[in-house]
Amino acid sequence: MGMWVGRGRKARAAYGFDDIALAPGAITINPNEVDISWELCGRNFQIPIIAAAMDGVVSPKLAVEMGRLGGLAVLNLEGIFSRYENPDEVLDRITSASLEEATRIIQGIYGEPIKDELIHKRISEI
Repeated sequence: MGMWVGRGRKARAAYGFDDIALAPGAITINPNEVDISWELCGRNFQIPIIAAAMDGVVSPKLAVEMGRLGGLAVLNLEGIFSRYENPDEVLDRITSASLEEATRIIQGIYGEPIKDELIHKRISEI
């Protein structure tokens, strides 16, 4: 499998998300016969989803809801939730700005220092 790319060197094909499609097969498996749960450090998760530790993705509220539903969400403790008492205002400023303004705003908001009391508050919320 693959093609020759030099003397004694062979390359093989690599695939990305755009190259793969999941299609129904000839066999149907009942959902109650499939276990999609997984374990991490002795903790069992019912759905195979980990939400990224990105300010625009995971908030304390989302982390709580993901946990309730059986998934895992990672909160970025070096992001806006540990820098600002009201991060929703910061997120609103970013989303309502033009592309050029948003870049400038994002560069500025991470200049605010991380506050230990906000880290404790966010963890307590979760």
